[in-house]
Amino acid sequence: MMKLFTALCAALLAAAAFAQAALPSVEGEVRKIDTDAKKITLKHGDIPNLEMTGMTMVFRVSDPALLTKVKPGDKVQFTADKVDGALTVLSIAPAN
Repeated sequence: MMKLFTALCAALLAAAAFAQAALPSVEGEVRKIDTDAKKITLKHGDIPNLEMTGMTMVFRVSDPALLTKVKPGDKVQFTADKVDGALTVLSIAPAN
């Protein structure tokens, strides 16, 4: 039974990693960071997986630590998806 549980956990972790890796990287610019609300405002290009055209909008972040990686005015690359019904930034980094 323990082997089955371990195998199931490994499969779920692999599926989660694959799902995040499959998200398109999107170019954007940080407009505002709200650490208390765990949100970031981004001016962004098209987000194909969300069928969204470029615009400026507020996203929640999956991990508040992501907000420490960037500051307003930074050009960034990020991934986003719908998580529990909310548009959520899953990864973000300054653009090269």
